[in-house]
Amino acid sequence: MNLPAVLDLIAARETTARQDADRLREQITTLTAELARVEGELADLATTRTTLRTLTAAEFTADDPAIASVPYQQILHVLATAPTGMRAKGICLALGVEPSPKHVEATRAKLKRMVNRHVLTEDEPGVFTLTPKRT
Repeated sequence: MNLPAVLDLIAARETTARQDADRLREQITTLTAELARVEGELADLATTRTTLRTLTAAEFTADDPAIASVPYQQILHVLATAPTGMRAKGICLALGVEPSPKHVEATRAKLKRMVNRHVLTEDEPGVFTLTPKRT
């Protein structure tokens, strides 16, 4: 084999290797950008988790998490001062909340949760009272 033929083979191989290197550099750039995006998302999720744990710490560590948050405490206060059971709309009015359908339904959902946790009773449909203390 003569020297020019060997040099041509080396040049061809060098061109192929350079193209492979360029393609790999492009893939590295793309993967680096994708990794940065995913790491940013992971950091955001970690921050969100920490924030939620901080905001809900009292509710999840209370003796009775059904009644730990302020809205539930306000409902209990209204029912404790009511001579008879109350409906969701009446509780909204007592709390000074506009008795629009969305507020009434949100209050009703809270009341139902409290019934499920045996904090309130619903002796007749839609009428809620405090559950009597057991002795």
